[in-house]
Amino acid sequence: MTSLSTLCYMEQDGKYLMLHRTVKKNDINKDKWIGVGGHFEADESPEECLLREVREETGYTLTSWKFRGLVTFVSGGGVTEYMSLFTADGFAGEPVACDEGELVWIDKEEVLALNIWEGDKIFFRLLNEGREFFSLKLVYDGGDNLVEVALDGIPMELP
Repeated sequence: MTSLSTLCYMEQDGKYLMLHRTVKKNDINKDKWIGVGGHFEADESPEECLLREVREETGYTLTSWKFRGLVTFVSGGGVTEYMSLFTADGFAGEPVACDEGELVWIDKEEVLALNIWEGDKIFFRLLNEGREFFSLKLVYDGGDNLVEVALDGIPMELP
C-alpha cells in the first residue's frame, strides 16, 4: 500500500510545534512526537494538503512555509508513505485542541531527546544544517528499528 502525506514543523522563537500522538488507536505514530500534517485528499497538491492539515490540527493558517524535502517512509509489511516535508515560520490565528494528541512548543535543542522516529533525527539534522532540499529514504523493519537509509539516492550508514 502506498500513501501520500505532508509533515510540517512550525517554528517560533527557537522552538518547533510538536504533536505528541496519544489518542488514535492502531496509530503507527502512537506515543511518538511528530510534526503536524496528514494524508492527501483527492486532487490536492502538497501545499493544499499542508495548509488544510495544519489548520485542522492546530487552528493556525500558515502565512510563510518552505518545501524542504521528500521523505520515503517504508514502515514494513508492504506499506510505503511519501511525505512532503515542510517547515513554516509564519502563521496566524488562534490555537485549537488537536484530536490526535497534545500540541507542545519544544525547544529545538530538546527535540532529539523526545520519543521520535530514528529517521526523524536524520532529517532534523539536515534541517538544522540548512539543507535546501533533500530526498530521504527511511526503511524500518515493521517496528521502530531503522534498517536502511538513503540520502538523495545514496545509501548512508545507519545512525
